[in-house]
Amino acid sequence: MGASMELHAVNGHGSLDSKNCVDGVGKTPHVIESELPSAEERDAQALARLGKKPILKRRFSFIAMLGFTCTVLVTWEVIPIIYTTGLTNGGTAGFAYSYIFALVGSLSIFTVLGEMASIPGWLVICGWQALVASSAYLSANLILALVTMNNPGYSPTQWQGTLLYWALMGLAIIVNLYSSTILPKLEFFILALHILGFFAFLIPLVYMSPQKNTSKEVWTEFNNGGDWPTMALSVFVGLIGSVFANNGTDCAVHMAEETRGADFVIPWCVVATSALNGVLGFGTLLSMLYVTTDIEAVLESPTGQLGFPFMQIVLDSVGSYPGATVMISIVIAMFIFAVIAFLATASRIVFAFGRDKGLPFWQTMAKVHPKTAIPNYAIYIITAVACFVGIINLGSATAFNIILSIGISSLYGSYTITEMLLLWRRVRGDIRKPSEMAGYTWQANELVWGPFHIPGILGIALNAFAVCYGTIVIVFCFFPTTVNPDAAHMNWACLITAAVIFFAVAYYLLYAKKVYHGPVVEIAPYQIS
Repeated sequence: MGASMELHAVNGHGSLDSKNCVDGVGKTPHVIESELPSAEERDAQALARLGKKPILKRRFSFIAMLGFTCTVLVTWEVIPIIYTTGLTNGGTAGFAYSYIFALVGSLSIFTVLGEMASIPGWLVICGWQALVASSAYLSANLILALVTMNNPGYSPTQWQGTLLYWALMGLAIIVNLYSSTILPKLEFFILALHILGFFAFLIPLVYMSPQKNTSKEVWTEFNNGGDWPTMALSVFVGLIGSVFANNGTDCAVHMAEETRGADFVIPWCVVATSALNGVLGFGTLLSMLYVTTDIEAVLESPTGQLGFPFMQIVLDSVGSYPGATVMISIVIAMFIFAVIAFLATASRIVFAFGRDKGLPFWQTMAKVHPKTAIPNYAIYIITAVACFVGIINLGSATAFNIILSIGISSLYGSYTITEMLLLWRRVRGDIRKPSEMAGYTWQANELVWGPFHIPGILGIALNAFAVCYGTIVIVFCFFPTTVNPDAAHMNWACLITAAVIFFAVAYYLLYAKKVYHGPVVEIAPYQIS
């Protein structure tokens, strides 16, 4: 029978020493130990080593979190959306090879993130805010494009897309605020739909297609549609589509405080999701490369002109409007579920950074609902910003897309910076092994490897490769699709990213440095046995 574990420090006389419990100030306290801690207590111990009190409820199991991360990645569902991006710069062969490179690179990036399981900051917040808006925007326009496919005379307008966009954001906030207890259970269904939907989409697409490309055409034909100086440069510009399809696995990291056994579950969810979705995405990509025999014709179709030529590819393959509608509806459903998961993830990042006093109005951002333990105010602010951005779409779709362009650059900027710092610490040998901590009084934010760790030279090599890959992505995510773009087709990510960095630095120098002193330590460290 295990003793109950207290998550507060006591002084030498056995009474509560509040001075030692605030911001990690004071001498290392004596502690109360637990002989056989429960799973809940072990989770609390792991959180306390980071100097944090358990605030959010742990609702997610391994399978539920796996479903959640798969919902966020929606890799095979994204492939049809970004299909023409890779074909324009790279062609069929360039798209296939660049996807393999992106899959390997993403696995390395997120495996190293799994070792850290912590990346809050301004860039990652802006990146996830952009993902929330872009997922709702894509979902709304997918619905309108599907209506257009079934009604060729229909012409969707921007205000209709914006209203649908707001409706989807409304659905997302309702689920996040009032259905938080059933969300983990819902993820089981979503995971099943994600996997079974892959086969329901892929098998008819390939089996019923009347014509197919040869393997030689798929694996040897390149295209430099952007008129870049070299074919290799064109392929790297087209790489960003594959990066987008494999991006977002760090959502598990941001939901760690709501996951049971997070120190084990989160890293393995990150790796498993990256591998599973990467393989499913590659299967979808190859299938579409083989069945697309006339790309110009599908681009000129009604749905192609709306930016979704894959709908015409599906229709041409199955030869049935009802059949194509069902297949495309699976993709749309997964995108709608993704909006809900994106909002949940982004709100947890805002909550975590607010708790560390790193944001304006951090006192409000760090609040949670007393009954549901949900960061309501963080959810409100992410939704409000997304809805405000939607207003821009009424006036200019180009301006709206400029805002969304920050997604990849911000996220990979945050990934690469943190992994560079980890590599530096790793090479220096600054991170201790758990076996070295036996009988040791832990300090707040002590650098100690968790249960998921790739040791030795292999870990250093993987970390170094992840940094190199991240750097490549950051460079090419700022490239436009063509050499001489006009304002409507210019890639404005460099400008928006620079503006975010400038604002963050200015905010820190003018105000935040007075209150922000690194991750806030809410409870004193304690000894573990």
